[in-house]
Amino acid sequence: MPQPTPDHLPDRIQHFIDGAFVDSVDGATFDVLNPTTNEVYIQAASGQQADIDLAAAAARRAFTEGPWPKLLPRARSRVLHRIADLIEEQDERLAELETWDTGLPITQALGQARRAAENFRFFADLTVAQRDDTYKVPGRQVNYVNRKPKGVAGLITPWNTPFMLESWKLAPALATGNTVVLKPAEFTPLSASLWAGIFRAAGVPDGVFNLVNGLGETAGDALVKHPDVPLISFTGESRTGQVIFANAAPYLKGLSMELGGKSPAVVFADADLEAALDATVFGVFSLNGERCTAGSRVLVERSVYDEFVSAYAERARNVVVGDPSDPATEVGALVHPEHYEKVLGYVEIGKGEARLVAGGERPAGLEDGNYVQPTVFADVKPEARIFQEEIFGPVVAITPFDSDEEALELANGVKYGLAAYIWTNDLRRAHTFAQNVEAGMVWLNSNNVRDLRTPFGGVKASGLGHEGGYRSIDFYTDQQAVHISLTDAHSPRFGTSK
Repeated sequence: MPQPTPDHLPDRIQHFIDGAFVDSVDGATFDVLNPTTNEVYIQAASGQQADIDLAAAAARRAFTEGPWPKLLPRARSRVLHRIADLIEEQDERLAELETWDTGLPITQALGQARRAAENFRFFADLTVAQRDDTYKVPGRQVNYVNRKPKGVAGLITPWNTPFMLESWKLAPALATGNTVVLKPAEFTPLSASLWAGIFRAAGVPDGVFNLVNGLGETAGDALVKHPDVPLISFTGESRTGQVIFANAAPYLKGLSMELGGKSPAVVFADADLEAALDATVFGVFSLNGERCTAGSRVLVERSVYDEFVSAYAERARNVVVGDPSDPATEVGALVHPEHYEKVLGYVEIGKGEARLVAGGERPAGLEDGNYVQPTVFADVKPEARIFQEEIFGPVVAITPFDSDEEALELANGVKYGLAAYIWTNDLRRAHTFAQNVEAGMVWLNSNNVRDLRTPFGGVKASGLGHEGGYRSIDFYTDQQAVHISLTDAHSPRFGTSK
């Protein structure tokens, strides 16, 4: 049975620039596909240099001439809370459109919509509660830090959980008084088109939020190179991050880049194996496996390895794959046929590198669309491509280890360093391993539960910089040190010797 079409789909997707929906200057468009059928369901405006120029100019005017940067933090906070209210009021509609556009299971898409609202609430509160450092030299000097918004923020977002990840950048950028140009992923522009109405209803002034759809090599490239956009926040694959890094260098832009991952989940024999099984199955197959922090390499101590692999394979075979709009579905359709072919290519590579214990095919009865069975490879060698390279789909590599030292070597033996998950009841081992694993974020005896106050980001090929909590405030503001003398200045008197 085909996925039901949402009611009231728009006729087309346009840009939103300076408070108005507009087509591309040259009229260019691109096709958007539904991942369950790979049929074109809508046309989206395809931004070029001219469209980015208009958006950047509108954002720049709103920053230099408009009220937004000058508002008191409490006033901006009220607007952000209204945005959160509006997201919550239409969370089911948002989830429906996200599921249609991305292939995410509806229950997971609904959770992401609610997380988007929480992101705005968090930064609405933080901008009011924010404090900055003051230092004094008693009787002589007072020094304090003055924060100022940087200007126009260029936000480039990915196609996995797009609406939530857009909120993760929009909320702190706006909370700190910046204006923005958002370039959403071309595979999934539908939910991003809702931001304009939400912001308008919440009272965001025209020009503060601008959206330009388009391809990375055109709209994205123009945004990165635009001289009036002083900072770029990007989430995406590592190779694209390298290109952005190079293209932003001549302009000395501020960069925050959350890139790829090949995160280890390390299961020691003394762990609660049932809890570890729950978390590691969920950690790679939720969100269709299209998540940067997926624990896609599961490292298991040899004494429990066979037992764990057997249980893991059984769970994978029972994961419900199907219509993303069905609440019973646990894995839906991959986002795009291009990505589907990439994931299937890695499955075929894995069949020649390791032991296939579950999946590896298209699910029966799902002849159309981008469906892949949850796939489990065991006995994966560390030199295997499916161990080393990011697949970004419902595919997991399981590898045995014999000692803590070997487990750490395996965990660190890839170019990525975004997340790590460690399962053990040995407190000393847990903290020692966490402090030595090469990862920007570590979860001990836990799945991926985010605390918005903590830094989010990776090391090695997984990113540059951190966002989250005060790290986001740091990224979206300039910190100015102001020094005040409380006594007469006593400067050396150059030029008075004659």
